[in-house]
Amino acid sequence: MIKFTCRCLFLLAAVTTVQAQEATPNAPFHDLKVPQFLDIAHRGASGYLPEHTQASTVMAHGLGADYIEQDVQLSRDGVPVVLHDATLDHVTNVSEVFPEKHRPDGQYYVVDFSLEELKQLTIVARHEDYELVYPKRFSHPDVRFPIQTLEEQIKLIQELNRVRELSTGIYVELKSARWYQQQGYDITSAVMSVLAQNGYHDMRPTPVYLQSFDPEVLRRLKREFNWDFPLIQLVGDNDWGTTDIDYSAMRTKAGLESVKSYAEGVGLWLDHVLTGVTENGEPQWGDVLKSAEEKSLSVHVYTLRADDLPKGVESHAQLRQWLKQAGVEGVFTDFPDKK
Repeated sequence: MIKFTCRCLFLLAAVTTVQAQEATPNAPFHDLKVPQFLDIAHRGASGYLPEHTQASTVMAHGLGADYIEQDVQLSRDGVPVVLHDATLDHVTNVSEVFPEKHRPDGQYYVVDFSLEELKQLTIVARHEDYELVYPKRFSHPDVRFPIQTLEEQIKLIQELNRVRELSTGIYVELKSARWYQQQGYDITSAVMSVLAQNGYHDMRPTPVYLQSFDPEVLRRLKREFNWDFPLIQLVGDNDWGTTDIDYSAMRTKAGLESVKSYAEGVGLWLDHVLTGVTENGEPQWGDVLKSAEEKSLSVHVYTLRADDLPKGVESHAQLRQWLKQAGVEGVFTDFPDKK
């Protein structure tokens, strides 16, 4: 079993690329100043390039993101790959390359494909029922974007940090641990193995957050792997119907008190934070924001999209500024350059 030990403090994990430039390139992260607000590139610069691709990662780094997110799924041979969905249907050309390799439900699951097979696919613009979800985004069919492993993305970011003398962080989400357990896989151990092999055990090659919608995953990281870097509890909505975890209860003061026992912060859905905009153009905030502040939990809000703004919001910049003024510490955004 891989053990992780570290004496680093939570606040020291968050470092902006701009502030990194103010220090010497080889300065340890704990010598750098803590940023006031984090811009987290949601699946890379996904507003400009297909999500989780190498190109999206490089662009996010170039646009000055403080962190770049990696959602993680597993291949059939147990390799962590950077994809948001457990299925390949909506973000790859899998039905063209492996038309018969679907399950009885008609879907193509990542875990049913070896890494070698996954590497034969190309990531495409996200679509539903053959329609682009974001029609104005990059969608050229002849440009190839291979699926990346978690290790490949980590090495890419580390090397970009070295040559650009920056300290952009990684923000890894462990996806669907209970579902993977039912399939006979341990996604948590697989991810932790990759992190260990790339220097994240008793040191920090980059700033790092780990996140999960499953509280047991985060508790296990502390209990079994002695993970002492910051953990973020993602909070969903019960209406999504994706799990039996009670997110409504989690958003209460009692629920957040429980979260505080194992995580340093919460990732809150934008709709739970910004509940509306008045006729006078003033934001209305959900109770969970104040409750999280009372529990001294950092709040990172997902997801800001310049091409899909909430009703009453005039611009990405306005939304970002409102959240910042409300005490939110960071945002996941498809457009990390829009401040």
